[in-house]
Amino acid sequence: MIPAIAFDLKFSMLCLLFILAFVLMNACNAPQQEKPDDQSYILAAADLPDYETAIDHRQLITSWDDASLDRGLVIYRTTCFPCHGDRDQPGSLPNSRKFWEEDFKNGHDPFSIYQTITRGHGEMPPQVHLVPQQKYDVIHFIRESFLKQSSSGSYQDISEAWLEALPSGTTTGPDPQPYHPWKDMDYGNWLMQCYELADSDDPPKVISGGKAPLANEDYNNVNFAYKGIAIRLDSGEGGVAKGNSFALFDHDLLRFVGAWSGEGFIDWESILLDDQHNVYPRTVGKVQAANPITPGWANPETGTFEDIRIVGSDGRRYGPLPRSWAHYKGLYDVNGKVIIKYSVGETEVLEKYGLEDGTDNRIFSRTLQISASDRPLKMRILPDTCRVKLLSDHGRLEEEAGFFVLHVPPRRAIKAKILFSKEEIPEAQIKRQPGVEMEDLKSQIVTFPASTLQVVNSTVTQNQKGAAYEVDIFNLPLDNPWHSRVRPTGIDFFNNGADAMVCTIDGEVWRVENIQTPSGTVKWSRIATGMFQPLGIKIHEDQIYVGCRDQIVKLHDINRDGVIDFYESFNNDHQVTEHFHEFAMGLQCDDQGNFYYAKSGRHARTSLVPQHGTLIKVSADGLTSTILANGFRAANGVCLNPDGSFYVTDQEGYWNPMNRINRVVPGGFYGNMWGYGAPLDSSDLAMEMPLCWVDKEYDRSPAELLWAESKQWGPLNGHLLSLSYGYGKIFVVLPQETSNHTQGGIVELPVPQFPTGLIRGRFNPVDGQLYTCGMSAWATNQMIQTGGLYRVRYNPDRKLNLPVEMQVIESGIKLVFSEALHPQEAIDTANFTINTWELKRTRNYGSKRYDVRNMTIEDIQLTDQNQCLYLEVNNLKPTWIMEIIYTLKNDAGEEFSGAIQNTIYALAQDEI
Repeated sequence: MIPAIAFDLKFSMLCLLFILAFVLMNACNAPQQEKPDDQSYILAAADLPDYETAIDHRQLITSWDDASLDRGLVIYRTTCFPCHGDRDQPGSLPNSRKFWEEDFKNGHDPFSIYQTITRGHGEMPPQVHLVPQQKYDVIHFIRESFLKQSSSGSYQDISEAWLEALPSGTTTGPDPQPYHPWKDMDYGNWLMQCYELADSDDPPKVISGGKAPLANEDYNNVNFAYKGIAIRLDSGEGGVAKGNSFALFDHDLLRFVGAWSGEGFIDWESILLDDQHNVYPRTVGKVQAANPITPGWANPETGTFEDIRIVGSDGRRYGPLPRSWAHYKGLYDVNGKVIIKYSVGETEVLEKYGLEDGTDNRIFSRTLQISASDRPLKMRILPDTCRVKLLSDHGRLEEEAGFFVLHVPPRRAIKAKILFSKEEIPEAQIKRQPGVEMEDLKSQIVTFPASTLQVVNSTVTQNQKGAAYEVDIFNLPLDNPWHSRVRPTGIDFFNNGADAMVCTIDGEVWRVENIQTPSGTVKWSRIATGMFQPLGIKIHEDQIYVGCRDQIVKLHDINRDGVIDFYESFNNDHQVTEHFHEFAMGLQCDDQGNFYYAKSGRHARTSLVPQHGTLIKVSADGLTSTILANGFRAANGVCLNPDGSFYVTDQEGYWNPMNRINRVVPGGFYGNMWGYGAPLDSSDLAMEMPLCWVDKEYDRSPAELLWAESKQWGPLNGHLLSLSYGYGKIFVVLPQETSNHTQGGIVELPVPQFPTGLIRGRFNPVDGQLYTCGMSAWATNQMIQTGGLYRVRYNPDRKLNLPVEMQVIESGIKLVFSEALHPQEAIDTANFTINTWELKRTRNYGSKRYDVRNMTIEDIQLTDQNQCLYLEVNNLKPTWIMEIIYTLKNDAGEEFSGAIQNTIYALAQDEI
């Protein structure tokens, strides 16, 4: 038997996500049947930890109380709610079975559910990280919170006779161990996120519930830093998460948000931190100083602090200040010390925070170095209820309109150090020793010492399964000094293709050396960290650009020690709110140097800002952002096409009856009526239709598309690929141009299913193979690993056996295969099944199948060296979704099968 610790070493806690969702989804899909026999489980009894044979199930069940109910709620929130939601609020899979209304499939008694969770069944992997108490805690919560009021009869009373029939045991298993990878990770001494600055005595967060679209909360008095830079000020190991004194800077408003103290840093409530849905991070501890949401500097042209940024639909202001007023330029990491760079008018400002006294009477400092200005400038320091002292030869401290204000004289470069605290600041802290110069921040960003680049070795597993495309696995460096989960979300190549740069959702960039290594060991080094949810990376003219939720960051290694020193803000026009779903997806660059990314909308809510649900172009100089198209819900990445159009996927949801592969042209609207700028007309005629509606049984969450532009990649060179985040698959896209629309379909590439969802991919310019990466979090079925990096390699010794071209014509369907087919098998109509169905686009989440039809194939012809099939289909007509399922043989007699799923808008003229 496998001891429990072995499982803990091999699996991430992220396997929690969706496990119970799988249990319940699978368990509710049919009326109750007999419980599965031993052979139907994924794990045999011999595979389980030793303690499972001696579990006292009776003791665990009869110990249920309010405490176990509360523990079960915590597990439910992070494990079940993202998919299933509750009676009022649908989760990300509202079409999954609502177990508070319908019965379970494999038995609804607690012991049956326990067995399914423990051993896995069907699509549900075994849940190896939940110890017995945790499994029964969440079962208890579901029973009492949902099943007890259900009309399905799923709530079973616990009788003495039933308890007596349970297997006897002597142990309740290991004690649950806290596993918080999000707070165990060393992010460095700073981390960019959206934060609420709050005191431990403040009331709980207010989050809207009910039916979609959810109402906007009244957040006028909530102190958000939408583009917050949280900085650890005390010394010690472990980075910002392990600190006890912090400063927060908002690079939208160029304001000091506040300082706080206490253990814990933040509450970690975020879909990409602790997996919680519909929340945002909040600071933990005591607020020592705070500013309201106003510009940090007065407008240099008017001298006022009036906020003139865009107004969202909820009446609040969003986005950065105008560049002519103030502009964030980036952040220097000087061996763990942060220096922020920005401009006010034409004046350059460097800013650094410090902790002068770390006792209970904490004294914080704010050091500024300001270049000469052609006009006087004003900076709000803090409200006049705080204790503030200024050390400066030329700056002046005054009180204005309830604030301490720093006055900067014109035509003079100044240095200033501001001390602030909740209590009186001792005189000894204020006086500067004679002959001691003010801190020179400019010199620190030019001549700082080198860092030690830490390298972690990891292996490459080369697979030889005898397929046309083989998948090699780069084992991630999970045993790393920073306890990083290494969840890749983007890849591009450096050093003439020899090395790769990989970004992760947790804010990092890793360099992977010698990535073309067939097998053996490769070197990983973390060169950057602290960024806000990167979901794309691009190497352009040998410079590294990272697409983040708050900005596009350009990375610089000033002292050439291999570690990034300056995080330049190439563009920060991004309009960020507190909503968890508004990811900035993908990062691409055209031949002129313009960048592109997609900005998601708000899940289950209407938009707040113009960028919600849009495709955005950033000019080559980084100075302007332009919305090219709108109407997206969750557009996971961008693909540039040779003709200047784009491919952008989208997800099933409200106003999206199913997943979409969109061919996007500037000015188009793509269906989400809750996105910004939607037309008044909600009919299908008012939107651009996708190339293909993708049924969730084929791909529940499509990610980025890319062109296979590589002669080394065999018969798929020049073809379009679609990566699946939902199922960890790769699809070949089969487009067809008609007179007024691009239509087409997808067919799955015959490679093993990946253990994570796939998000991004690029072809290496040297070996010509596809390198793809992904992660496991919300909205994917692939949860075996937290992250993955893979190489998909062409094997010229094997046949692909795949349709590579499809055309729908007036009387049938033309399919071109990668190799010649077996003549007799190819023309046998029994080897094909064609089904069609319609969808209805409404304000509801997704769509049922309507008008499901099985199509009749009248005849099949085989032409063009036995590679081209013509299927004559009776009563063929446009349809939202068609599937063509086939089982065939190639000319060598090898059997293969597959399915094309496509959409038809028009029938081209007949031609064979």
